[in-house]
Amino acid sequence: MAKTSSIEKNKQRAAAAKRTAAKRAALKAITKDQSLSMEQRFAAQLKLAELPRNSSPVRVRNRCEVTGRPRGYYRKLNLSRVALRELGNMGMIPGLVKSSW
Repeated sequence: MAKTSSIEKNKQRAAAAKRTAAKRAALKAITKDQSLSMEQRFAAQLKLAELPRNSSPVRVRNRCEVTGRPRGYYRKLNLSRVALRELGNMGMIPGLVKSSW
């Protein structure tokens, strides 16, 4: 189990990224628009830089829903490899069968 503080900090980052997503996308569109003047694009870039760093979606870490483990993460299931194996052995994941040969 990961530290509770790490999990909560990541949840706050995800919430901040969701909150500022529209504003961030609009500012990025302005900075990439070649038809605008260089001053307008630079001003948009400065406003983008003023946004909190933790509101960037890049800073959100993929973590297991069950354990909070940051490594060995399966995106399709939102689980780590350890939790996937445990739940699979208990038969909690539909269609997952432990292989043996």
